[in-house]
Amino acid sequence: MSEHVKTVDVRMPSPPHKPLPAGACDVHCHVFGPLETFPTGPATYAIPLAAPEVYRQMLDTAGFSRGVLVQPAPYGTDTRALVNALELMGDRVRGIAVADADISPEQLQRLHAAGVRGLRFIEMLDPTSGKRYAGSIGIDTLKGLAPQMRELGWQAHIWARAADCPKVFEQIQDLGMPVVFDHMGQFDVTQGVESAEFKAFLALLATGKVWAKLSLCRVSKQAPGYDDVKPFHQAMVAARPDRLLWASDWPFVRMAEHSPDVGHLLDVFHDWVGDEAVVRQILVANPATLFGF
Repeated sequence: MSEHVKTVDVRMPSPPHKPLPAGACDVHCHVFGPLETFPTGPATYAIPLAAPEVYRQMLDTAGFSRGVLVQPAPYGTDTRALVNALELMGDRVRGIAVADADISPEQLQRLHAAGVRGLRFIEMLDPTSGKRYAGSIGIDTLKGLAPQMRELGWQAHIWARAADCPKVFEQIQDLGMPVVFDHMGQFDVTQGVESAEFKAFLALLATGKVWAKLSLCRVSKQAPGYDDVKPFHQAMVAARPDRLLWASDWPFVRMAEHSPDVGHLLDVFHDWVGDEAVVRQILVANPATLFGF
């Protein structure tokens, strides 16, 4: 393991009060390591000790049948840890990788065979540096990789601010692939549900042309009740439940002792949605459609 990397223990979930429906999927988690075999590059946060067996335990305890692993920034374009986890987990898990513009068709095919179904692109700045996150790739690269991604039937996962999501989508809407926005569109909760930026993101979601991940802990400032996010969450569910995915963001990088309990996040989701048919749609049907489970 690289000496310059700090590590932190992960928070494991408690079982949710209401068991999850068969086929439930958490669409945004990360694995790190084993760090002795798959060391990360430089990171602006302590690396969670989230090896594949720990991830499997998290899914089992929370009750998830399926999961999606997203390549974390400290690994850059080194997908060995991701591929290792996918191979260990088999058909239960899919992957979203990160790639440079010069990745070869053969490399993409190998990622696809391992279970990768898309690439992640970041249009956010690291708050600790004011620069693009180390190891992240922007949408300019997406435009170049689009023909190969389209041929594989892949999708683009994008982390951008809600204020930027409509113009980001405008630049890529003709690339011919599903577009998924991370972290509920990363709106500013302090601006309120009537803010122009959230209304614009909600209007984009309402078109049915994009997908969005429901990730409470990345936008709320009022854990553990998350009351500040509830009106945003309810507006998104009312607009397009068929374009929403549930995401814990485990193992909660940069959150350390403030990391939430995945079981509690699921309890909040169940309480807020209420309708079991909608719960199943978001947890089961939507990810099965998008990721090919």
